[in-house]
Amino acid sequence: MKVVVTGGAGFIGSAVVRLLVGELGVSVVNVDALTYAGDLETIAPVADKPGYRFVKANICDGAAMADLLRAEQPDVIMHLAAESHVDRSIDGPAAFITTNVVGTYTMLDAARAYWSALPAERKAAFRFHHISTDEVFGSLGDEGRFTETTPYAPNSPYSASKASADHLVRAWHHTYGLPVVTTNCSNNYGPYHFPEKLIPLVILNALEGKPLPVYGTGANVRDWLYVEDHARALWLVATKGRVGEVYNIGGDAERKNIDVVRAICALVDELAPQAKPTAGLITFVTDRPGHDARYAMDTTKIAAELGWAPRETFETGLRKTVQWYLANRPWWTHRRALYAGERLGLSAKKPA
Repeated sequence: MKVVVTGGAGFIGSAVVRLLVGELGVSVVNVDALTYAGDLETIAPVADKPGYRFVKANICDGAAMADLLRAEQPDVIMHLAAESHVDRSIDGPAAFITTNVVGTYTMLDAARAYWSALPAERKAAFRFHHISTDEVFGSLGDEGRFTETTPYAPNSPYSASKASADHLVRAWHHTYGLPVVTTNCSNNYGPYHFPEKLIPLVILNALEGKPLPVYGTGANVRDWLYVEDHARALWLVATKGRVGEVYNIGGDAERKNIDVVRAICALVDELAPQAKPTAGLITFVTDRPGHDARYAMDTTKIAAELGWAPRETFETGLRKTVQWYLANRPWWTHRRALYAGERLGLSAKKPA
């Protein structure tokens, strides 16, 4: 089997590549434009293994994608390439529309042309797997969880762009018959996470004695999913999921943001004691515009149909994550040169 992974040098994509190449021996073509969050060091552990190839290309380049699919003849496309940071989408939504909407359309168009020309047996076995987010569903109240049939209600430019992509994938299946599967995941964390997101930013700021920014009162709730658990779930869906279906993937680990930050502080104090307890660095800052209150995922479907469940609890996964950052200072020191932790996502202005 050969798999094309788009965005395979990113955080989640690289976890998929490391799983497929390093553990499962699957042939992988990693397609990535290497934007600010794309990093070939994330796949260094498997880069020299047989069956792995990297192609630097942009998913918005239709001719390049068509040529790549014809040349590589994949059995599966796992489409992870995306702009993903909500705060950046507030400051600059255009990049999110281009990559997440136009890029997904371009991949679908190239995949349909490629799939249409396959022999009948290979055509029936082919899959286009689109990886999305729980944020397309909007915000929950104090009760309930998102299911695969929850109506879409995206509230940020990022989530709106991913919702648009989800709808395109659905349409290409229903209109053209392209065999697709879609997954919507909760917040990921783990190794090689670019330090603009909450968990890596707090870990690194705590290690450097810098303020630990918490939006609003820290009461916003997220369901946390260890990235390697997510990668295993994605492969299950890509190979065993039912065509045309959507599967929710979550860690069953709801936490308030403030509790996540405090848990990180406790681990840093234990594993790399600082001069003073790091909880004293917690700093409440102006909330993100349009900040969704709560996300939670109902994973009954993927558990029942595919037998998937996360291996890591939030506690074990977070400990592994902090330990990884402690053991890989050169990796994140370089990333800090690209992004020093400055505040993003404040450009949304209310009318006077």
